[in-house]
Amino acid sequence: MADCILIKPHQRTQNTAQTPNMIRQAGIAPELVQNHGLWMGFVSTPAALASGAHHHGEAESGIYILKGAIRFYFGDMLQKSVVAEVGDFLYVPPSTVHIEENLSKTEPVEFIVARNGTQMMVVNVPDPREMR
Repeated sequence: MADCILIKPHQRTQNTAQTPNMIRQAGIAPELVQNHGLWMGFVSTPAALASGAHHHGEAESGIYILKGAIRFYFGDMLQKSVVAEVGDFLYVPPSTVHIEENLSKTEPVEFIVARNGTQMMVVNVPDPREMR
């Protein structure tokens, strides 16, 4: 039987794919715990900023908001949006292009992300609203 592994905040790694205006830190990833089938991380976006457009390939993503609120844009032209606040979960289907916008003018937003894959799959794409 394998041992459980504790990862402290200072042990997280930023050796992950990054998207403009987001800081991703892996907490559960093969390089940290030699796992198979799950990726989890801590993400923050500075005040008054929005991430670049991106998706996560074939991975499903679950987001849990710890601090702040984000407007989450999605849809073919990012025309749809929902606001996720502290305590909310957000499900992101595979290959869904999206942008997270921090709604606070003064505080970072912080959230936990879980994906059903061990690779930190991030595909940064051009903003579809700018491709008209």
